Amino acid sequence: MNGSLAANEELLMALAAGLEVNPACEVAICVPGPYLAQVQTLKLKHRTLSNVQLGGQDVSVHAQGAFTGETSAAMLKDVGCRFAIVGHSERRQYHGETDALVADKAKAALAAGITPIVCVGETLAEREAGRTDEVVKRQLAAVIHANGHCISEIVVAYEPVWAIGTGKTASSQEAQTVHALLRAQLKAATPQSDGIKIIYGGSMNAANATILLAQPDIDGGLIGGASLKAAEFLKIIALAPI
Repeated sequence: MNGSLAANEELLMALAAGLEVNPACEVAICVPGPYLAQVQTLKLKHRTLSNVQLGGQDVSVHAQGAFTGETSAAMLKDVGCRFAIVGHSERRQYHGETDALVADKAKAALAAGITPIVCVGETLAEREAGRTDEVVKRQLAAVIHANGHCISEIVVAYEPVWAIGTGKTASSQEAQTVHALLRAQLKAATPQSDGIKIIYGGSMNAANATILLAQPDIDGGLIGGASLKAAEFLKIIALAPI
């Protein structure tokens, strides 16, 4: 929950000035609902932003109706979104979102032609209890069960909750181990798994991006705080393998 009309324009203009550093890198920005239209307008006005995809930070399971405060997948589609984040750790933690609800949100997004970025990840207590594999597999299994072979259209984001904004960081090998586990789970679920991107959301920044993105099963990053600083975000984009 960051941004303002002025701050958004400043950030987008800084990105526009440097986005050609790695034209092969696919870039998307997921912004708060009130600013989706503003960012879409800025995208249309500036050529270097035209390839930047737009996304929402959440999506409703409902198509329409008496659900005040909710934003449907069709609404996101209507304002130019290609992506929607579902099941972010903060939604699970602060809003009590269950695995089943996250799976249904992914299903609603897919039905509207929106690519869900499905977040999975364990807390520090779960990691210390040796439950990492169990937790992330359970979270992803709910999405697989609800969506069948349509999961070939999703993006998976592994975000170890204990490594987000805590000062703790997962080693590149710890991250790779979980990504490989998720890759195997997807491969067992659908023959079209090769095209599914699995990105890392554990406080990726310009300092650790190179080693993380070099791992065989890490396809990109779900960038948090570092994406609010244009220079650092551009540096991460430049580091992405072609």
